[in-house]
Amino acid sequence: MNKKKIRLRRSFSTRIKIAKKKKFRFVVNKTNLHIYANIINYNMKILVSSSSLESEVKLIIANYKKNFFNKKINFFISKLIGKRIAKKSLKIGIKKVAFDRSGFKYHGHIKLLAESARKAGLKF
Repeated sequence: MNKKKIRLRRSFSTRIKIAKKKKFRFVVNKTNLHIYANIINYNMKILVSSSSLESEVKLIIANYKKNFFNKKINFFISKLIGKRIAKKSLKIGIKKVAFDRSGFKYHGHIKLLAESARKAGLKF
C-alpha cells in the first residue's frame, strides 16, 4: 500500500464512526499549497467553511509574508483558519463537533488548526 491508500483507509473508518453518532463533522483537508476546514452536518451539507483561499485570509497573509519565512507563514495560516472556522460555527450555534482529520496524522498543521479551534470555543 502506498501512503495515499493508507490515509484514505484511515479517513473512511473515521467517517463511518462519526456518521453513526450523527454529529456535526469538523473536516480538515490540506494540500501542499492550501488548507481547508469545513463543518458538515450528518446529511452531508456544508454549514460553515474556511480556507486559505479566502480573500480576507489572503490579505492577512500578504501583510505577514514580508516578515516571516515560508514554514512560519504556513503555521500562522493553520492557526488563522482554526480561529475563523470556530468563530463562524459559534455564530450559527454549533459548539460541539466531531473532528475528522481526513486520515492525516495529528501533528503539524492539523494539530495547530485543531488547537486554535479549541481555544476559540469549539468542543470536540
